[in-house]
Amino acid sequence: MNAGDTAWMLTSTCLVLLMTVPGVALLYGGMVSKKNIISTITQTFMITCLVTLLWFIVGYSLSFSEGSFNNFVGGFSNLFLKGVGVESLSGTIPESVFVVFQLTFAIITAALICGAVAERMNFLALVIFIAIWILLVYAPICHMVWGGGLLASLGVLDFAGGTVVHINCGIAGLVAAIVLGERKKRSRPHNLLLSLIGTSLLWVGWFGFNAGSAVAANGGAGMAMLVTQIATATAGLSWMFAEWGFGKKPSLLGILSGAIAGLVAITPAAGFVGPVGAFFIGLIAGIVCYWASTKLKNKFGYDDSLDVFGIHGVGGTVGAILTGIFAKEAIGGAAGLLEGNTGQLWLQFIGVAFTIVYTGVLTFVILKIVNLITPLRATPEEETQGLDLNQHGEQVS
Repeated sequence: MNAGDTAWMLTSTCLVLLMTVPGVALLYGGMVSKKNIISTITQTFMITCLVTLLWFIVGYSLSFSEGSFNNFVGGFSNLFLKGVGVESLSGTIPESVFVVFQLTFAIITAALICGAVAERMNFLALVIFIAIWILLVYAPICHMVWGGGLLASLGVLDFAGGTVVHINCGIAGLVAAIVLGERKKRSRPHNLLLSLIGTSLLWVGWFGFNAGSAVAANGGAGMAMLVTQIATATAGLSWMFAEWGFGKKPSLLGILSGAIAGLVAITPAAGFVGPVGAFFIGLIAGIVCYWASTKLKNKFGYDDSLDVFGIHGVGGTVGAILTGIFAKEAIGGAAGLLEGNTGQLWLQFIGVAFTIVYTGVLTFVILKIVNLITPLRATPEEETQGLDLNQHGEQVS
């Protein structure tokens, strides 16, 4: 065990948990209407608790243990965290720390999905959906990318979650938004100051997300932190100028969304690219995610309430593909297209396509199963009055 690595990973774990509660909770809570803020924040907090228990019982085992379905999903050798003791290690850190660090990734992935179905999904249906989705979708993708499974064996690069977290939640959110249908009335953000605080917590917490994924206190973690900052700032400005250029005023929501798009896009690349690559990833992500969250969404008419697909699904795809272009062998041990390795770009396309298809199909099936148990959507009356009072018996005064 290395004490420095362990201290950094303990810190990183706290930073990533901070991203969900209160980060995502405040971001999403500020973006919905006042009558749905309690509902939105409760969903995020519930998911934090639910996914923790599922991870303890079987999620970690399915993600990181070996099993008979090893290429696609782990086995059951670590059920109820069997074998995870005081002395057990994962690399140079205690395995217990690695368990919680990976748990925080599972939590935020599930929590982000809520933004696509905000203000209209039945709370019980969401509880059942998340419980099934974490085990049938998140755990297998996590195993295939980070647990030594199929995509890892092919050589697909994903440093901190472009496929596992962002494409995964973005596609799930898009499918769920389409299956549920549009809200009765699309709302405007209730309190952008809350969203500013939430986004700021996400930005700071993302250093644990990306630099923590080095799983060591070393130069790789430092470079991941540097490129994360550069890409985020660049994307915030590129979204702002894109919005301005299309005749709109440079909005707070716009620059916040752009910064998150940059955080998302640099995530798969953070351990493989240098500052110049980070700049171009942020520049492209800000513009493309702005287009996806406005033009593309309006063209097809789906009601992705808080732009989960437009920012996370599209941003994760942009970042994963650009990793195959800008990856530098001297930084992460893998060369990209600019260093003559055309094959890496193709592998990144394979990783993206596989995640989109797998997540999309399984999410659709899970939603249909949940709908047989309980209605997916709140009633029209509940939606009109707001989910806070109807489903939680509370409201913001």
